[in-house]
Amino acid sequence: MSAMTTTPPPPPAPEQADGSSIRIGALAPLSRPGWVTAGWHLHAGLELAVREVNAAGGIGGRPLELLVRDTAADPQGAVAEVDELAALGVAAVVGEYHSVVAQAVAARAHSLGLPFLCSSAVLDALTEQPSEWVARICPAQSHGWRVYADFLLGAGHRRIAVAVQPNVYWASGIRILREHLAARGATVVELDVNALSPAALADELAGDGATALLLLVGAADPAAAVVEAVRHHPRLGGVLIGAPAGQPEFAEWAEPLGAGGSGVPFLRYLPERLGPLGARVEATLRGQLGTEPSFVAFEGYDAVTVLAEVLRTAGPDQARIAGAWPRVTVEGTRGPIRFSRPPGGRVWQWAWPPVQVVDRDPAAPERLRVLHTG
Repeated sequence: MSAMTTTPPPPPAPEQADGSSIRIGALAPLSRPGWVTAGWHLHAGLELAVREVNAAGGIGGRPLELLVRDTAADPQGAVAEVDELAALGVAAVVGEYHSVVAQAVAARAHSLGLPFLCSSAVLDALTEQPSEWVARICPAQSHGWRVYADFLLGAGHRRIAVAVQPNVYWASGIRILREHLAARGATVVELDVNALSPAALADELAGDGATALLLLVGAADPAAAVVEAVRHHPRLGGVLIGAPAGQPEFAEWAEPLGAGGSGVPFLRYLPERLGPLGARVEATLRGQLGTEPSFVAFEGYDAVTVLAEVLRTAGPDQARIAGAWPRVTVEGTRGPIRFSRPPGGRVWQWAWPPVQVVDRDPAAPERLRVLHTG
């Protein structure tokens, strides 16, 4: 699998205005500072599923119409887009990759009584209170990051350092790791990327004795400089470098880090082997994107597949859509999808999509190696 392309998918079709279609709002980061490659893959999956639903006759003879909006990783802008989509009469909103944006979208959708099916944002606290209006395809951060912590423990790591640019998402991840690892006799130490130069961070790491360093940063700068400093430090040759949030999957990281991005384990949400539906969708998306689709593209496809089934059974009424989340069961690209409320969960959740820890093979960086499954 490769994420080295920066060629976007085709633009969305022109919006119809004759009222014959069922309108669906779609949110994705399609421009910077958002993770553009993730946004393109998400968009491609959403669009493919809509085309297939419409080719099969739509919903009761009515076509789905996808109204795509670029969030650019801006929570306030995304809220304005939700308001615009609601005014245009969408039956529901799907998508989004960035957790802080999805939080803002979920809050606004809840207040408007507008169904929101989140495809790709994992932060556990997607809403401040339980919501019947919000459902999610991707796993909660606590689930995926515990799988990652188990991978670290299985590889023999008992003292783990994190190089972090502090924000809500990374703070949540550190808390999950610390609680899960502490219960198993392991510890986590924090190194603030904003306060330490890459060289100083490598020196701190060398003096600490940690055997793994996790990059909890959103951009390849400063990640590339940290990776270079650690890998060239004379006392850190055996230190594992990881990036649990999945950053090395995408071109924003893979290209700037080059060979330094190899051998960096990260999370992705795919099974080891795709079934017939997943394999067919993968082939189509590969042709559309010009590269192997990331897990985010499958999340987009699955989100529309779920929503289409809900619309078939509940119709386009927003309250009935929200009431149908716990009753829907549909075959997705990565297995059967159904929603429940996991303990402590505030939204309807697919519990759980498949989770893998993978890395890029240093001998062939375009190839991903599966290191652990959970």
